[in-house]
Amino acid sequence: MTWNWQQPDWPNFDWDRLRMTPAEEQFLLGAGVAIGTVKHLGEDEHNQLLVEVMSGEAVTTSAIEGEVLNRAGVQSSILRQLGLASPDKQRVMPAEQGIAEMMVDLYRSFSQPLSGEMLFGWHRMVTSGRKDLADIGRYRTSQEPMQVISGPIGSPTVHFDAPPPRNKSRQR
Repeated sequence: MTWNWQQPDWPNFDWDRLRMTPAEEQFLLGAGVAIGTVKHLGEDEHNQLLVEVMSGEAVTTSAIEGEVLNRAGVQSSILRQLGLASPDKQRVMPAEQGIAEMMVDLYRSFSQPLSGEMLFGWHRMVTSGRKDLADIGRYRTSQEPMQVISGPIGSPTVHFDAPPPRNKSRQR
């Protein structure tokens, strides 16, 4: 299989705009309905919806990676990050705190151009409390291949092979 980073035009991508148009139109219609609905909410309902959406995205995204988070912990942390709740006694695990911090940062900085520093910062947030990773908040330094795999030991399914690490001068 040829991975996206092995394509001759990597990292420049082309797409068929006509093929994307129906999905884009459906998205824009749904977004318009959502924006119209939110404009009719009071401040408390707006904040509640914001926390629900961010925590749902955080929990779902983490589940894709195989990490099960406590939704209430994520919500509590998001509320604190947004200044919508006073500190409570709920114990929030580092992973829940980190993903909540990242979601709030994403919410606050969505209109800024994406940068390496922004990605590295998010990586530091979502890996909060991890001691098993060698490279946190920087390009990886290991020469070993990085893969996304699933399945039984001895018969794994490789879903993705990451590009090999760049030379040391590119890494931070």
